[in-house]
Amino acid sequence: MADIRPFRGVHYNQSLVNDLAAVICPPYDIITPQMQPELYQRSEYNFVRLEFGRELPQDTTKENKYTRSAAVLEQWLRQGVLEVDETPTIYLHDHYFVHQGKEYRRRGIITRVRLEEWNKMMVRPHEGTLAGPKGDRLNLLWALEANTSSILALFEDQGQRIASLLTIQERGKPVISFSTANGERHNVWAITEAEVINQIGSSLSNQPLYIADGHHRYESALAYRRERRACSSAVSGDEGFNFVMMTLVDFADPGLIILPPHRLVRGVAKSTFAGLLTNLKTLFDIEELPLGMPDVWQRVDDFLTEEAGQVRLILFGLTKEHLFLLRLRDIATTSQMMPYFHSELYKRLDVSIVDHVILEELLGLSHDREEAFLAYSYDRLDAVNKVLRQEYQLAFLLSPVRAEVIKAIADAGDRMPRKSTYFYPKLPSGLVFHRLT
Repeated sequence: MADIRPFRGVHYNQSLVNDLAAVICPPYDIITPQMQPELYQRSEYNFVRLEFGRELPQDTTKENKYTRSAAVLEQWLRQGVLEVDETPTIYLHDHYFVHQGKEYRRRGIITRVRLEEWNKMMVRPHEGTLAGPKGDRLNLLWALEANTSSILALFEDQGQRIASLLTIQERGKPVISFSTANGERHNVWAITEAEVINQIGSSLSNQPLYIADGHHRYESALAYRRERRACSSAVSGDEGFNFVMMTLVDFADPGLIILPPHRLVRGVAKSTFAGLLTNLKTLFDIEELPLGMPDVWQRVDDFLTEEAGQVRLILFGLTKEHLFLLRLRDIATTSQMMPYFHSELYKRLDVSIVDHVILEELLGLSHDREEAFLAYSYDRLDAVNKVLRQEYQLAFLLSPVRAEVIKAIADAGDRMPRKSTYFYPKLPSGLVFHRLT
């Protein structure tokens, strides 16, 4: 089903840019306003200038962050700061990182994949999207004619055929190898042998791919392809705009870490806040857990992972001294409080119950204006501390969504609420990228 192709990757010329840790950057969607200027200052060649350039007060339709990024790209190519591989390549990327005191390796294949409309089910999403980020990425595509950051997608390595091929490839010397200040390490190998590339493509051709991270980038690439086709008198189907860059990771990869996006809420009216506990008791069995207990976080972990398939949530903010442990009593009742068109699996997700039942129904908060009242944290202690500092009124602590649930939701043609998953760590931008021309 999936059409996998090698491409002539663009990457930094290490004879001119020898500190790669100083020039890679996060993908656009986690570059904060505070982080952006720091990335600019880190190196004159930091990839943020292409991935997520800064806006200026004097910007116009003809001179703006997109046109500046395009100018920087052409300048870096002309100066040799960036170089283009001569041979079409699939790149093997090993990303080492530490999570909760343990080192992991996430192995990915950086390739280009033929774009397919969602209804063909060849590439399957699991989360909803917003118009704003899609518009931003579409503008960048028109300006740069390049995929600057890779979409993370998942596949099933049946019989570990691809893993066996990649194990052989890692015996060679990486074309990119470096460590970052936060302890992450990156090794990248270039796979150019036609036979190996064909074997990888053949192993993936009979199965769908699942978008893990990068839904906005994929939908922007689809929109760009439609617009390019509308502007072209003759299209062969093999033009660069028919493809998008992806990093493909096996569902069973031990380094596939998914963090729970805990919900942080503010803007709740006093009367609504005062009645929340009473309303929750109509749906949940509730137990109080003192925040000051020596083993409180172990108790939290045990509670959230105690029984698979049962909805369990933790609420903080009703008092400063206690966490409230919530066990859903009757899934049938909460299912009726959600949009009818969603699957039964969707209605059993704790994130769906928080978003639809608690935030919308009990607190009366509309997702049309969620930016005003809702934020996310991927660390439970950070979420609790933000409530203690009175930055937010409430924190809802969730369990991480398992990879097999993501697959099942996508196979059902459904989509989870936005920000239901956080794949950690994010793929860096600037290792290698795909020009569409």
